[in-house]
Amino acid sequence: MESVGEVLARHGGWATRSELIRATSRHAVVAAVERGEVQRIALGIYALPGLPAGKMAVLAYDGVLSHVSAAEALGLPLLLTPEKPHITIPPKRRPRPGPPAVLHWADTTSGERRDRTTSLLRTVVDCSRILPFAEALAVADAALATGRLSQDELLAASAAMRGPGCPNARRTAAAASRRSGILESILRALLISAGITGFEPQVLVTHGWFRARVDLGHRQARLALEADGFEFHGSRRDFAADCQRYDELVAAGWLVLRFTYEQVLGDPAWVVATVRAALASRLAG
Repeated sequence: MESVGEVLARHGGWATRSELIRATSRHAVVAAVERGEVQRIALGIYALPGLPAGKMAVLAYDGVLSHVSAAEALGLPLLLTPEKPHITIPPKRRPRPGPPAVLHWADTTSGERRDRTTSLLRTVVDCSRILPFAEALAVADAALATGRLSQDELLAASAAMRGPGCPNARRTAAAASRRSGILESILRALLISAGITGFEPQVLVTHGWFRARVDLGHRQARLALEADGFEFHGSRRDFAADCQRYDELVAAGWLVLRFTYEQVLGDPAWVVATVRAALASRLAG
């Protein structure tokens, strides 16, 4: 006869009480709980210790991983890891006792209930309801970059939204681009929020044989913005190539401004002021 732990492992780490009793016995289940080999996470639901918090919450509330928790599960970028799992449960269902979680009440599709996670489109829309514009844009940009979601789908879904967060969701959908990384998305959001227009993601610059894409480019002003993340030059060759790229951009008539992660996140007012001043100077010339 299998042990309770073996039955749970065969079921993916969790099972109902009736499933465990059928495979073992009532006494075996009680004994396994007392020994700490198994934990009860909700009425009639048992799991192996160490199950991820999101999985435990989904099972305990019989819901669907959603919002920023679904974004994390789908590999979309977040500035902050959610402290508690976000779970969507059916409308009008009364909350039941369970582990710490942020509960949302909404209808879900059969596919979402099967996967226990909201769809990519639904996740982006839900995130745009609750996240600041810059963070929501980073999620939306990354979702478009997967190729499994189009901007038209995102625009249609945001237009059909009702309730809290609609303005931010529609603004996010309108600005979303599949060509940005997380830091570029946040930098672009800063400019949009400040009313600075004309910058496009991944603008191609050519100068003779030289070709390079800049993170954000203003074609008329020939002003390039580069968002430098945590990465550092891995070798002298990498450093030399970066210097050559910068020099070629300048030779092509472009002014290049480089902003670090700490500057974009920690001093956005300075970043915006610097871009505004550089843009005014370039356009005046």
